[in-house]
Amino acid sequence: MRYLLLTAVSVLALGGVMVGPASHAQADEATVPATEDVNVQLSEFFKQYDDQELAHSPMSKAYRGIRDADYGKWNDPSDAAEIAEYERGQAALAEMKAGFDTDQLNAGSRLSYRLFEARAERSANAFPFRHNAYIFDQMNGAQSQIPAFMINIHRVSSQADAEAYVSRLDGAGPLIETLVAQSAERANNGIIVPDWVFPYVIADAKNVISGAPFGDGADSPIYADLKKKVSALDISDAEKASLISRGETALNESLKPAYEKLITEMERQQAMAVDGDGIWRFKDGAAYYAERLNNYTTTDLTADEIHQIGLDNVARIHGLMRKIMADVGFDGSLQDFFQHLRTSDEFYYDTREAYLADVDSKLAAMTAKLPEYFNTLPKAPLVIKPVEAFREKSAGKAFYNSPAADGSRPGTYYVNLYNLRSMSKTELEALAYHEGLPGHHLQRSIQTELGDLPPFRRFGGWTAYTEGWGLYSEELGKDMGFYEDPYSDFGRLGMELWRACRLVVDTGIHHKRWSREEAIQYLTDNTPNPEGDIRKAIERYIVYPGQATAYMIGKLKILELRTRAQDALGDKFTMGEFHDVILKSGPVPLDIMEERVNSWIAANS
Repeated sequence: MRYLLLTAVSVLALGGVMVGPASHAQADEATVPATEDVNVQLSEFFKQYDDQELAHSPMSKAYRGIRDADYGKWNDPSDAAEIAEYERGQAALAEMKAGFDTDQLNAGSRLSYRLFEARAERSANAFPFRHNAYIFDQMNGAQSQIPAFMINIHRVSSQADAEAYVSRLDGAGPLIETLVAQSAERANNGIIVPDWVFPYVIADAKNVISGAPFGDGADSPIYADLKKKVSALDISDAEKASLISRGETALNESLKPAYEKLITEMERQQAMAVDGDGIWRFKDGAAYYAERLNNYTTTDLTADEIHQIGLDNVARIHGLMRKIMADVGFDGSLQDFFQHLRTSDEFYYDTREAYLADVDSKLAAMTAKLPEYFNTLPKAPLVIKPVEAFREKSAGKAFYNSPAADGSRPGTYYVNLYNLRSMSKTELEALAYHEGLPGHHLQRSIQTELGDLPPFRRFGGWTAYTEGWGLYSEELGKDMGFYEDPYSDFGRLGMELWRACRLVVDTGIHHKRWSREEAIQYLTDNTPNPEGDIRKAIERYIVYPGQATAYMIGKLKILELRTRAQDALGDKFTMGEFHDVILKSGPVPLDIMEERVNSWIAANS
């Protein structure tokens, strides 16, 4: 259960999307009266499927802001539960095919039908490899996800919510112990992380159970969160004290012993770790990696083809970088300029507060400009938060959490400020546009707010679409008139270069059998990023095979389609309408995105 916090609904529904009558391409999806009931019936079918899956996923409910009798529970992490989830998805697919004739469906319903088929196919392709995923690594795992979930997702506005919080703390111990047993079994079968991963996992686990109530020192993050949330309730002091006391008992008697078992197991596995970083080490590693690439890119591109696309784009971006280098008057090679950017104090912040203030300023300016380029804007607010101390050492440099559908939780842009020398001033602008606006916050908020679409489309996703949009948003900022500082524009190119290099190093590690050190050296030679940034990135790609390839593949497709539409439509082309075609379907595989854009072009030519 590597994707513990993605939950049952999101894991199987990670391929969904919704559609709305955003353009002439979908011309009026209103319907022929004689077939209207069929479309309503299909919508109800999807709703019933979603309700069924939510019943098995307390954590999905929490992400959506649903608080019911399951609010104090965790998902079932057993293999039996994963098998049952898969079988329910395949059974639902068979039921849909038997019960609905696509010829009787309107355009919107046909798209939902196709997407439900696609997500089931993706699930079927991934299912044979479900035991290949790492359960604990520096990017994923209950050791950091449990406290992150409790702090960021489990809301407390009533005594019942607080009781559920304590109940979840009680249940965290058995949950972790089950996952530890699964990790041990996989390690014994050869599915084991490289030896350098274990110190990260062990350190995160120790951070969670350090401080009060586990020992001396300040309150641990999860204990402080419990106390803060309970103290804010409008209940008696005695009731507050009872809740905090029971939470303290759960932390010491359930969570702490489980974390100690986790640490012991990680130390055991570290002693038996084998050489090699890529998943080519697995007995079915080549097939597994091919499935991962297909899953993340939604294409049939081979590892060798993706590797070459990466090399070609690295060369292209290096050429653009040399032009900026000449414009700022730097005398030396591109690699000399990279070293200048890595080592000069002028390109880094001295304080976290200064970094966050500049993020606020850039996103405020972007927000004011959005209506000129978008017809549809998000309703959910965006907040910027530093990554919490207990996980900042191992977490990525930045990431985004979607808002709750009911408005109870905003969209959140997390910035990792653990090491300010890994967060260059030159990249701040592009990073904010990618994770915030017009990137993930805009796209994922709009997706969540498309309330007429099936839940599997509102809350699912396709990585090439979502991350392709994030990377596209970085370049869109240039089209919108931002990156006025040439060094910031160089930072934008640096981030695009980073994603091009990902195609090279991800396939290098998992297909061409590069070592971690070889991949680190490639990024050192070809990017301006600091050493800590490079090392952390390569370590991410090693434990997350294939995922990093989705960004550039998705972005290239969106840009290709925009250029095609601009060439075909001329003066009839508008950014707002094009973006509606992309965004108001919600996430889709890249081939379906292309079909939608082609239809829009044909309808408006």
